[in-house]
Amino acid sequence: MKFGLFGINMGVCSHPEVAARVAGAAEQAGFDSVWTGEHVVLPDPQVPPSPLPPTYPLLDPAVALAFVAARTTTIRLGTGIIILPQRNPLVLAKELASVDVVSNGRLIFGLGIGYLKPEFDALGIPFDHKGPRSIEYLQAMRALWTQEQPAYHGRFVSFSGIQAFPRPLQKPHPPVVIGGHTPAAFRRAVQFGNGWYGFALDLDATAKCLAGLQEAARTVQRPPELGELEISITPGPGLDLEMAKRYADLGVHRLIPFRRAKTEQELLDFVRQSAATLIGRV
Repeated sequence: MKFGLFGINMGVCSHPEVAARVAGAAEQAGFDSVWTGEHVVLPDPQVPPSPLPPTYPLLDPAVALAFVAARTTTIRLGTGIIILPQRNPLVLAKELASVDVVSNGRLIFGLGIGYLKPEFDALGIPFDHKGPRSIEYLQAMRALWTQEQPAYHGRFVSFSGIQAFPRPLQKPHPPVVIGGHTPAAFRRAVQFGNGWYGFALDLDATAKCLAGLQEAARTVQRPPELGELEISITPGPGLDLEMAKRYADLGVHRLIPFRRAKTEQELLDFVRQSAATLIGRV
């Protein structure tokens, strides 16, 4: 079992020096990765299903991970997730390739299709066709990262006759993790992702999602070059060794807890406690 830490760009970690110290502590403690979240804007006032108050601070994922990369050596840097249909895919490909280069090949690209319509409205992004548009954007980014003469022609994005260097250090490209808890998200993960990410799931919800992924695997073909689908979960509160073992028994490869800490010290204590009680024991 691998362990990540969620929220390296938000809350107390929106202060860059705090983020650097927490990421360094996680690296020393044996965490394999730190992860960002994303909302470009938040509804004001907060209305369901918005998960956060409007004044909650979130640094841009690429900026935060580039800063953390400069202050760490080995820990992987995950976006958990970037809301892909809100982004220009070529701009995002450049940003993430840059993170992979400055981190010496440590990026994990986690993506999702988004669910907050007020956020899309404020950005002037259509809220419909989010799934198909996301897959086209992902394929366009892969073309830019991997093709000798990058070209892509789809419904939502089209280009040729261009180059964008440097390419990511990881070959063929950084691993792609696809989030979401719906049948369509499961199919996207099986067909296009190196991994799947489930957020805020207890054991029962995790089991249901894994069953959904198994059903998706019976309906869509997984390219053999993607290998085994790596399962990452942010569990609910109260994670302990017995619970971690139960997640592992379900087939989870990585747990990415989110400690809603109010202070840096509280978060550092959580990192150290996790190292003592969880890491290396599952």
